[in-house]
Amino acid sequence: MRKSTIAMALLLGTISLIHAQKKKELDREAILDMCGCYDITFKYTETFAPEIDYEKKMDYSAGALELALPIVSEKNKISIQHLLVINDSMVIKHWRQDWEYENQNVFYYDKDNNWKFGRLPKEQVKGQWTQKVYQVDDSPRYSGSATWVHLDGKHYWENKTDSPLPRREYSKRSDYNVMKRGNRQEITAYGWVHEQDNDKIIRKDGQADVLLAQEKGMNIYKKVDDSQCQLAVDWWNEHKGFWANVRDSWDQVYDRQGDLTLHKKVDEKPMFMHFYPLEKAQANASEISQLINKFVADSNQVNEESK
Repeated sequence: MRKSTIAMALLLGTISLIHAQKKKELDREAILDMCGCYDITFKYTETFAPEIDYEKKMDYSAGALELALPIVSEKNKISIQHLLVINDSMVIKHWRQDWEYENQNVFYYDKDNNWKFGRLPKEQVKGQWTQKVYQVDDSPRYSGSATWVHLDGKHYWENKTDSPLPRREYSKRSDYNVMKRGNRQEITAYGWVHEQDNDKIIRKDGQADVLLAQEKGMNIYKKVDDSQCQLAVDWWNEHKGFWANVRDSWDQVYDRQGDLTLHKKVDEKPMFMHFYPLEKAQANASEISQLINKFVADSNQVNEESK
């Protein structure tokens, strides 16, 4: 190979590397832009149903004050914990989103509180970020891998993936069992928007999925002064050690290939209710793992040291 050809190849390789590094920094900046204190509005409306006799459900709307706090900010991982502030007097731990760069380990919701854990090909996730979303007790909800887009002054990430029903639905209805979520997170001048195009699916073993209805969702996050969320900051500083132990205990469960099935209730109570007394007592890692292990259907696969 001629020297000029080798030099050109090296130059193109260097330019490509520099571009990828700049792109990654733009991605990280967009993800971290989702952090802060927000006044949020949640709005959902059903838009379509294939069956003409389907009775459209009432629209859903709500509002909240929420802190999105970066609890991990590393080169290839950013973790954002969401905390609700209620009436300026109470804090409730809300959902968590982890962002992992060129991540291959994912979990996909099937149905009936069962998630399938697997590994994506390396070439498939090149330049992508996986968003992993967890429930209030840090149990899994959904995950998906896609590329952040920065064009024409817009910064967004979008993905479609299956998930369990949200609380606003499972607490009121049982006519479907899977939500196929179309998630789009876009950074705006005032904060960010979580736009959703969701399919409400009936899923049964050995049968094709049945679409019950579709809905549009708009969760609008408007930044407000950080002082409005100071209560949540103080609360997290007091409780972050406990929840770090919770995440470590869950990591032992998530370190798997195959399925993870969780019991919906133990002793007639869902998992998040069991966490209240543990959190109040600042339970240690062993006690936390013992609780989680009770909910894991295939508990023999959990690290024996956690029992």
